[in-house]
Amino acid sequence: MGMDEAVTFLSFAYGSNMLTARLRERVSSARPVGTACLPGFSLHWHKVSVDGSGKCDVVEDATSGACVWGVVFAIESAQKDSLDKSEGLGNGYGDRKISVMLGGATLTAQAYVATRTDVAYLPYDWYKALVVAGAHEHALPPHYVAALEAQPFTVDANEERRRKNLLLINAR
Repeated sequence: MGMDEAVTFLSFAYGSNMLTARLRERVSSARPVGTACLPGFSLHWHKVSVDGSGKCDVVEDATSGACVWGVVFAIESAQKDSLDKSEGLGNGYGDRKISVMLGGATLTAQAYVATRTDVAYLPYDWYKALVVAGAHEHALPPHYVAALEAQPFTVDANEERRRKNLLLINAR
């Protein structure tokens, strides 16, 4: 079956799912459409994860020029449930329709937004590495990538989980 509009939806990835290999592990049909800016939002790493770390979230921000950069992917609609499950929809993340700027166009896409946050949580080293690798893969603006790279993190004591996730960075 072709990937025409009728059978796909657009998803805006701004965390570890920006890394194509990471997202394709979850939904095999994911195809990058392009990089986009989510205006009026800022990135936070405070989503409470079951693994005891912080994951990315987008938070409304009235600051002039506020923008979260990310990647728009087209995904087969039949795989939406799989993505929801891997993202923990209803258990830490909610689903929201957002408008992103891609080139000169405004696109409506789906994004996951945290429902449970705690600023005391830091991302694990491997999670931050996946986010940064995805930003490099899709050539996000250098100033934005630098801000991602400057994010404090904590080292995951679970060596197996850490190794498994870091392997994705070299998978492409």
